[in-house]
Amino acid sequence: MSARTDRPHVITQVTEHPAILETCRSLERHHGTEVTYLPVGGDDGLVDPAALAAALTERTVLVSLMAANNETGALQPIFELARITRAHGALFHCDAAQAAGKIPLGVQEWGVDLLTVVGHKMYAPKGIAALYVRQGVALEPLVHGGGQERGLRAGTENVAFAIALGTAAELAATELADGTPGRIAGLRDSLHRRLADALPGRVHLNGPDTGRLPNTLNVSIDGTLGHELLAAAPGLAASTGSACHSGTHTPSPVLTAMGLDADRALGALRLSLGRRSTPEDIETAATALLKAAAAL
Repeated sequence: MSARTDRPHVITQVTEHPAILETCRSLERHHGTEVTYLPVGGDDGLVDPAALAAALTERTVLVSLMAANNETGALQPIFELARITRAHGALFHCDAAQAAGKIPLGVQEWGVDLLTVVGHKMYAPKGIAALYVRQGVALEPLVHGGGQERGLRAGTENVAFAIALGTAAELAATELADGTPGRIAGLRDSLHRRLADALPGRVHLNGPDTGRLPNTLNVSIDGTLGHELLAAAPGLAASTGSACHSGTHTPSPVLTAMGLDADRALGALRLSLGRRSTPEDIETAATALLKAAAAL
């Protein structure tokens, strides 16, 4: 067995989605794989390409890094990270679930070997996804059986959902071309300004100011807890910077990995806009949050 496959080495980052992190932990537990979890910058949540280069070894077989963070919207420098990985001879996988439909995706331009997209993140039904595999990359199926899906996964294809995913991708491509992301980013920034102006010095952006998804706003408001703020604004659909287990709230692992203290992480809100968001929606959301913050 070659040095590259004798106890293989995988690299990811500390702020990856649990879909990747838990898979890596399973590889560690059950297959003896060595996994390196790269740190991210405290202000922007980005992986330093130099840190990736330093982590690569002769046993590295795969690097898996997301295009956009699901909580902060931070956009990783995928082109540079993939270039470093492939120059070393390892495969590069990109989780583009959050990015698909919001920013242009280019597997050739980015130089990735594998890329995943998920339907429900781009207005397709839940339960459908797609994996891009660069020609020449050999995969071992997770589910063995019939020859459907080119022998990579058993089971009869869900044709209706596959068509829905393709249609959603076509609609997303049209919106990317007609400037929809710019419009949504403008609404996002309007919401941020509305909150910051009404609560001077209390609203803190979590993640990068630029280089993030156009629809994502993650902020913490001093003196409030995210789950209490949302409970006081029942008409608002949003998520917090914490996870709730049996009534106990713990800070978001993503924000914690970025170095945010517990108070700021527990006070975080992730506000996501959609293709149908309007200026009136922004005013409604801002008013509800400000009213809730005043009541706490």
